[in-house]
Amino acid sequence: MVSATDVKATRRPSAAARRTGYVFAILVNGALLYAVNVWPGWDVLPFLTDEFTQVLDLVNASIVVSLVANFLYLARDTRAVKALGDIVTTGVAIAVGVRMWQVFPFDFGEATFDWELVVRILLAVGIVGMAIAIVVNIVSLVTDTPSRS
Repeated sequence: MVSATDVKATRRPSAAARRTGYVFAILVNGALLYAVNVWPGWDVLPFLTDEFTQVLDLVNASIVVSLVANFLYLARDTRAVKALGDIVTTGVAIAVGVRMWQVFPFDFGEATFDWELVVRILLAVGIVGMAIAIVVNIVSLVTDTPSRS
């Protein structure tokens, strides 16, 4: 019979695959940081309003926290470090989602479809999903940490 511990061990990708993923995430986040702030810049998107500046600092913080976390994962790739990093990055992402909900820096013009409703639903689903992810990572952190007794 296969135990839950055996299943956990077999589901984790290889160290090389994880490192490749971390490097890819670093590159993507670096590109996003550049694209949002330098070229072409967030303001080229026609559906974003000037109010986006009210969430830009949080968006940048989220990208930077993700960059730092992935560099940390490259240096120390344990389940506990990954769970803790995911808790922090997801917490910042929730703050971005909540602030986006409050500011709602979107303008869909005279569209015949209710895009505002769709975006609000997606934001709500995202926030709830991220809250669940934090709970899952807390459980993972607690259950994967070896006892010290």
